[in-house]
Amino acid sequence: MEGKLNVQTENIFPVIKKFLYSDHEIFLRELISNAVDATQKLKTLSTRGEFKGELGDLTIDVKLDPKKKTLTVSDRGIGMTADEVEKYINQIAFSGVTDFMEKYKDSHEQLIGHFGLGFYSAFMVSDKVEIFTKSWKDEPAQHWSCEGNPEFTMEEDPKHTDRGTDIVLHIADDCKEFLEESTVLQLLKKYCRFMPVAIRFGEETVWVDSETECDKDGKPKRVEKKQPRIINDPDPAWKKSPSSLTDEDYKKFYHELFPMNFEEPLFQIHLNVDYPFNLTGILYFPKVRKTIDPNRNKIQLYCNQVFVTDQVEGVVPDYLMLLHGVLDSPDIPLNVSRSYLQSDGNVKKISQHISKKVADKLEEMSKKKEGEEKSALEEKWDDIKIFVQYGMLTDEKFCERAMKFYLLKGVDGTYYTLDSYREKIKALQTDKDKTVCYLYASDAEEEHAYIEKAKAKGYDVLLMDSPLESHFINLLEQKLEKSRFVRVDSDTVEKLIPHDDAIPEKLSKEEKEKLQPIIEGEVDKQKFTVQLESLEESDAPMQVTQSEFMRRYREMAQTSGGGMGFYGELPESYNLVVNINHPLISRVLNETDTEKQKELVHQLTDLALLANGLLKGEALSKFLQRSVAMI
Repeated sequence: MEGKLNVQTENIFPVIKKFLYSDHEIFLRELISNAVDATQKLKTLSTRGEFKGELGDLTIDVKLDPKKKTLTVSDRGIGMTADEVEKYINQIAFSGVTDFMEKYKDSHEQLIGHFGLGFYSAFMVSDKVEIFTKSWKDEPAQHWSCEGNPEFTMEEDPKHTDRGTDIVLHIADDCKEFLEESTVLQLLKKYCRFMPVAIRFGEETVWVDSETECDKDGKPKRVEKKQPRIINDPDPAWKKSPSSLTDEDYKKFYHELFPMNFEEPLFQIHLNVDYPFNLTGILYFPKVRKTIDPNRNKIQLYCNQVFVTDQVEGVVPDYLMLLHGVLDSPDIPLNVSRSYLQSDGNVKKISQHISKKVADKLEEMSKKKEGEEKSALEEKWDDIKIFVQYGMLTDEKFCERAMKFYLLKGVDGTYYTLDSYREKIKALQTDKDKTVCYLYASDAEEEHAYIEKAKAKGYDVLLMDSPLESHFINLLEQKLEKSRFVRVDSDTVEKLIPHDDAIPEKLSKEEKEKLQPIIEGEVDKQKFTVQLESLEESDAPMQVTQSEFMRRYREMAQTSGGGMGFYGELPESYNLVVNINHPLISRVLNETDTEKQKELVHQLTDLALLANGLLKGEALSKFLQRSVAMI
């Protein structure tokens, strides 16, 4: 038989080759998906009693013959009759799977293809494609052949006696890479390693105990042995019941997914939903410390165990892109090549469900079990805090849930929920305007002196040290009623939480007016603003502080850009706070020798800068020389 393919354009093959699929390598996934479908169909017919023969070995074979320039995909599935070849091959885009699913829609077997174009992806890499197929029905085998144009030939093939289908690709000269074993193996492992039917490709070498040879201790020698290479795991962890899996099983599967990631995941969420959409999968929480991993394509999307993509924007909320793992759903709509996600209501529902499951898991972990000092969430908080912050900043619904379990950490390492911490500090850390003031440090070591001063006043100090902290503090100030966050080095300890009681001033107005220009004359006015303040006599003579507002917004500009770029371009500025009640400041004011007065101001200023790590280079060297001379 000879004929023309039933298509609406003579140019269907250039369209397939150039535009239909996003990447030529997809052809292998499509052909093996078809072979899996054919095998699953046969299992369904056997289960229903319609096929009464022996199923036998249903392994799908992929064979490479570089000399003949062929790549063959063989299955022992349902096969095709002459009429079925005419219907499903010669009439492009008429999907056999769609037909079959309609007839057996109550079957539990999952079928992969939905579009009827998967087979034709073979022409992206082939000059010629042949089909040898024999149906499970008692009908003659068929041999179909086409050379990448609308003409084809089809005839009975008495030599093909085994049930199933062989697709033989005669690889084109410009696609020779698909005749290399390493390339084919790489594609099989990428797209097919969890397909539900075993796939065999070539051989592999394994080490086994010898049956005939022993070493000097009488133990069997380890010898090399060749065996068929099965490239897939037809029953991956996400398809199993969570109750049947241990933590070790989950970790083993994690390293199977990401063999180059040597860190253990913190914990995982096993998804298993069948209404109102189908979704299975496992999402792992990796350690997220100080940075948000720029390589975020660590969630693999599958459709009935066939790999589709690791670019899951739209299916997974942005903040959950930091997770690792696998999702599998037949209900996520894909385009004709299954390479790009399309916009759809189901996708939004799935995204919302995943976010809810993550919130459920974290809330469950926040509950302390009887006899435990720390909850599971406290144990892992430092490793996932930035993830939770990112979620709260970008997802309003997640933020509402997280307000219940988000943890604040004190500089002493103690954890508090937002509600419990407010109760702890509100008595002493409420200012004169009835605003609760949350004091925090970004670096407990660098800001140690300021922390100690705050503690001496009876105040509590939080450690807030993630890269998102400035943005997150803004969010908390919006969410928490009458609240204000202040870094401990942003002002003198007396002004961090303003109260009505003021410390009496020891200098008169005239003396302050005389002192101001003396100090300002010895500092960089572009970088420092001199502030004369009435502090405790025991406080330092001079302190360096940085405006909470300006510092926070500069940090936010550095991580977000956009409309906040103005703040990021502003030079760093500090306040030089002069304690007018300190005896050394009175000494500066009363010094009649101008050079000695300048030297004393320099020394006091440098001491304040040194306490903040701001004294460097030449200025530090001069300070050391001056200190030795003064001693």
